[in-house]
Amino acid sequence: MNRKARRERALAQSHLFRRYGKGRWIRPQRFENSARAQEIQEAAAAAAQPAATAWSEDAPQMAGAPSMSRDSQAQLVTLARPGLAIRALNNMSYGVTPTALAEFNGLGSNDTQRLQNYIDWQLDWTAIDDSAVEARLSAAGYTTLGKSLTQLWADHVVPDPVYDVRMRPAWEIQRAAFVRATYSKRQLREVMVNFWHDHFNVTANDFASGPVYVHYDRDVLRKSAFGNFRTMLEDVACSPSMLFYLDNVSNSRSGPNENWARELLELHTLGAGRYLGFTDPFLVPPDPEDAAYPSGYTDIDVYETASAFTGWSLKNANWQYPTENDGTFVYRQAWHDAGPKFVLGRLLNPEQPAMKDGRDVLDRLASHPGVARFVCAKLVRRFVNDTPPPDLVASAAAVFRQQWQSPNQIEHVLRHILNSSAFSNAWGQKNRRPFEAIVAAMRASGSDWTLRPAHSKSDDFLYRFGFTGHAPYDWPAPNGYPDTGLAWSGASTYATTWKMLNWLTETSDTSVPLLPILQLSRSEVASWTAPNLVDYWCRRLLGYLPDAARRQSLIAFMAQNGDPASYVITDTDTWAGTDLKRHYNQQRLRSMVSLVLMTPEFLSR
Repeated sequence: MNRKARRERALAQSHLFRRYGKGRWIRPQRFENSARAQEIQEAAAAAAQPAATAWSEDAPQMAGAPSMSRDSQAQLVTLARPGLAIRALNNMSYGVTPTALAEFNGLGSNDTQRLQNYIDWQLDWTAIDDSAVEARLSAAGYTTLGKSLTQLWADHVVPDPVYDVRMRPAWEIQRAAFVRATYSKRQLREVMVNFWHDHFNVTANDFASGPVYVHYDRDVLRKSAFGNFRTMLEDVACSPSMLFYLDNVSNSRSGPNENWARELLELHTLGAGRYLGFTDPFLVPPDPEDAAYPSGYTDIDVYETASAFTGWSLKNANWQYPTENDGTFVYRQAWHDAGPKFVLGRLLNPEQPAMKDGRDVLDRLASHPGVARFVCAKLVRRFVNDTPPPDLVASAAAVFRQQWQSPNQIEHVLRHILNSSAFSNAWGQKNRRPFEAIVAAMRASGSDWTLRPAHSKSDDFLYRFGFTGHAPYDWPAPNGYPDTGLAWSGASTYATTWKMLNWLTETSDTSVPLLPILQLSRSEVASWTAPNLVDYWCRRLLGYLPDAARRQSLIAFMAQNGDPASYVITDTDTWAGTDLKRHYNQQRLRSMVSLVLMTPEFLSR
């Protein structure tokens, strides 16, 4: 099956797109807006509303998930409120560990100082020694993570190797995502790399993009995770993975392709809520914050943007340039539509210098107030609340615009968000997505196990994890994984995540457990009474004790028919069906840990 056929199948299976004409897939909302003039006018009016309502769109549903209104959802469980250190570490990292908690608490004499100093420390990521995680990856047999773009192309594309060799860079990046999220000390950076992967989504398993996916992760998204959004936009536009994934590699004046242009506007910058269909661009109202910019974009803007990016391509042995084949970016002047263009309320003159049309579009977008609001709403949604507080989005967007030409623009925005009262008070407003839950379990339980390439237990791990629907960088559509609890609250998602968590507690690799539950219990819990074991594992996994009712349920499960206050559980694992307090005690301990990992306290943040 060729790349185009695979993309068609993926879009068809995603349930997020509808075919509209030959080779064109659009979201149903876009189809309907395009079909009805009245809805176009309503969208135009909505786009002109004050900024406080610009990010109040409904959360997206997961592909294939049944629609569920907010009114039909069960009420959220009220969680015990832990201290600031636990709340902050859960919301700006992949979860609490004893080491991380000690680091946080050692950074000041009060919570305010500690939080501010921790944020500064994490944002200054180059000063954090992360050599241990790189050594872990190297020792585990990762061979492609250090290859340059031209090396990746020469080794995994040019020879037309077997599929496993071709796709190894993508598969290594997917496995390395687990390793880095679990063991890296640069936790905030890893969270932001994941955020940008969702924002600028490219499916790692795409046949064309996969062989150079290491470059996309390392030299595009990681490079600018705390950097400048405008710089990242151009790096994304020039990257082989995105050029292939959204087809701009073949975009030319004789064969225009609007895929990249449409997703650039809809997903990467202005957002689907600003799409105004076939509205006349000259009738689009101005943005309420800055009248120099339109409040939304139209299909004409999409077509003109596509023209601006004609000729942005690759040296990929194209039939017109068969000797150019090293995978690097190339601007082909002969393919470029050099005529005048009208994009987002601005005229681009004809016959501009090389690449200037596209760069002018990126400048226009990077400085647009609507883009600032859209990106900042997503950042606030990631770190604070599924329903981003309008005041925080507005103030973060102001920083985003003020710093739009700064090399560390995103760092400024993150510092503003993470130092806000909304962040420091946030708790229980987010669900851990499956990737976050599994990584948090491995971190909190002291795992020392590393996913490896071409390794049977690692293969088994990824196979089982795949059923959760959250394999790293594997979302088939260009909009990236959803980042709201509603999207991940289906019975299937919870069941498969629980099964994966339980598998972790039960599984060993060559007699070494993936989660060292027995080892830690032996070394850290002096007397194995049910309350001692439950309290130790709740504090280790959650960072605090849950409410009394849940704690008592866990104690009763652990004690069985023994007196919780006095009976000391033996470190044995034998059958004793007539006396359950002695029945498979080690297995029961692992099961109790599984139960803690399945609680709302652990799966919320």
